[in-house]
Amino acid sequence: MDRRRFLAAGGLTAASPLFAHAATAAFPGARTTAIGGQARPEATPTMFTQVNFIADGLNLRPAEYAALLAETVAGGDVEADNYSLGGAIEQLEQTFARLLGKEAAMFVPTGTLANHLAVRTLAGNDRRVLVQAESHLYADSGDGATTLSGLNLIPLLPGAVTLTVDDVRPWVERSVGGRVPGKIGAISVESPVRRLGHRMADFSELQRLSTYARGQGIRMHLDGARLFNLPQHSGHTVHDYTQLFDTVYVSLWKHFNAASGAILAGDAALINGLYHTRRMFGGSLPHAWPQVAVAQRFAATYQQDYAKAWQAAEAIIAQLRADGRFAIRKLEDGTSLFYMTVAGADHQKLAARARARGVTLAPPPSGQSEFTMQVNTSLLRMPPAKVAGVLIDALAG
Repeated sequence: MDRRRFLAAGGLTAASPLFAHAATAAFPGARTTAIGGQARPEATPTMFTQVNFIADGLNLRPAEYAALLAETVAGGDVEADNYSLGGAIEQLEQTFARLLGKEAAMFVPTGTLANHLAVRTLAGNDRRVLVQAESHLYADSGDGATTLSGLNLIPLLPGAVTLTVDDVRPWVERSVGGRVPGKIGAISVESPVRRLGHRMADFSELQRLSTYARGQGIRMHLDGARLFNLPQHSGHTVHDYTQLFDTVYVSLWKHFNAASGAILAGDAALINGLYHTRRMFGGSLPHAWPQVAVAQRFAATYQQDYAKAWQAAEAIIAQLRADGRFAIRKLEDGTSLFYMTVAGADHQKLAARARARGVTLAPPPSGQSEFTMQVNTSLLRMPPAKVAGVLIDALAG
């Protein structure tokens, strides 16, 4: 059996002797079975079996990631990088440049730094950057772009997802018409927006904004940490999105189960040589390959796997609704989340019982009643009827 075959849902093949050793060392007596034509370890007490509604990806635990990394390296195709150049890093960069439809791509250790490098590079000497008020770049990066690169981030539309031409135009005109002109150097758009329930920006408005910005000579960046979820919900391809932007960032750990890391992609003229700036910010890890080597295994099939995960989610939702004690809410422009309310439930006890049965939930914050349910490919580890049954049984006690 080809040891590089894997089950995207479970994220691991049991084909290689090295993995077989790792699996049986952790769980003696573990066997191998095939689901959907792919090999994976047969269900063990906990190893590669947990379904989670809390993460963007498989939420691999240290032992699981270590086993997956070891099995990946045993395939013989992983070469070490040197300060984040060459080897497995270069291979991953080429993969994502192709997937994103861009000429070049660069590994960056965090999404925070990827966004920062992008807007810094795009803005150049025009230091004003328009951003969504709810974006990660503005709300969750500690004013890093301002403190470290002297950029003036201008937050627009608190509480809103979609940035439109009508929102941007007044600032463009105001900036060039002041006593001291200060041209807008870049526009950054995040979609889906994490702070707003992973809601997605309206695609037609993105098209209009891109056309307007290019007409004004303003370059655009896409914070697409969860970009590869959008086609499932919008009907537009990854390339449909990325062609609207000069640069795009995607997370490597959210969907592709790397330990950490991000990809920043764009035209070769923008990306080539940017590794010097990455180094200046302390972002050239001496050996980055252990962080991201496993991401190659999930990249090619993620969109198909995510679609299957939503098919499973819909089956789970239908069974929960049929029970009568579970209420489900979805967002009209949502992507990977739905919300679950359980009548008469002790949230903490429900979550604890479900976890003991192999399904992880995050109890609602104090004073709130809804579980935030994250759809990811771990849902393919267990039949939908069984997942729903676990939640129903957990409610009973």
